[in-house]
Amino acid sequence: MTLAVTGSLPSQKMRVSVLDQSPIPEGLTGIDALRNTIDLARLADRLGYHRYWVAEHHGGPTLAGAAPEVLIGPIASATSGIRVGSGGVMLPHYSPFKVAEAFSILAGLFPGRIDLGIGRAAGTDPRTTFALQRDRRQASPDDFPNQLAELLGYLEDDIPAEHPFAPLSKSLPGRPGLPELWLLGSSPQSAIWAAQIGVPYAFADFINSHGATFAADYRRRHAAEHPHRPSHTAVAVWAICAATDDQAQYLLASHRMCMQLLHQGKLIPVPPPDKALAYLETIDERSHGGSGGRRRIAGTQETVRAGLLAVADEYGAEEVIVVTITYDHDARKRSYELIAEAMELTPRAQVQRDLTESTSPAL
Repeated sequence: MTLAVTGSLPSQKMRVSVLDQSPIPEGLTGIDALRNTIDLARLADRLGYHRYWVAEHHGGPTLAGAAPEVLIGPIASATSGIRVGSGGVMLPHYSPFKVAEAFSILAGLFPGRIDLGIGRAAGTDPRTTFALQRDRRQASPDDFPNQLAELLGYLEDDIPAEHPFAPLSKSLPGRPGLPELWLLGSSPQSAIWAAQIGVPYAFADFINSHGATFAADYRRRHAAEHPHRPSHTAVAVWAICAATDDQAQYLLASHRMCMQLLHQGKLIPVPPPDKALAYLETIDERSHGGSGGRRRIAGTQETVRAGLLAVADEYGAEEVIVVTITYDHDARKRSYELIAEAMELTPRAQVQRDLTESTSPAL
């Protein structure tokens, strides 16, 4: 469903961040998409977004972000103050120790700026999931809770002394630097795990728009399990902003076509809006699966601001993470510029000037 909210809400400052899935426009390549990711990250840094996360998807022509741990370093090098991280690393594909090592290095190289968002989903189809396995004699076990506990043990250096892996936690090369660990999810189980281990929780509303009760359950359980540690809730929302509602709906057509074909098991590069509109005119979106119940906020600055604040309020979230896919890279950049203005973000250059002025001696 597309959310078009009218009216105004009182001014509210909150953290606003970016989740970039590195979309591949039709006629371009994965390398083009990854270069666009670096370019957009630089813009998000200047505009004052709080964090920039890159996603993990495998084996398709739509999204180029197959390796967050590879992208994070170049993004952090190309930016100055924005936090950079994974949204997320799909832990079932990896050794927890290898993930801990990689993000230890990143945290050591970019102190105080690296996030490690962890997810359980495969991020791809069963065939590609099997191709990602090192041991292909049988399907990998579903032991995510054990993987998560092992990863946390390495990062927090609290693996029991009698465990054979205990010495490895002290050898993480980036120490004392550590990433900020997040658990990502779109189901009630992820909320339970995030509360149990006491880490921040990011819910993917752009996948499941009915997660507000899960977020509330996370906070309730977190308060019971960790009364002296504050919880933190973020909600990832699909949004696109343009000068007019009509222009936003025009740009949205590319994503609508991608989603229609995804429901049919067909993955395509992001099509131009005109091509997408021509396709959409030939089908009944509802009979073809529609948006799958997914929420999309599209419109002017007033519409998108009201929509983002409404979703954040629904989830009790202190932070919104904006996901945007368009065919045209400049249109995507312009959308994030308009959202930054609408959400009253302070440009990072201005933040640096204010800090310099506040610490300079009076003359």
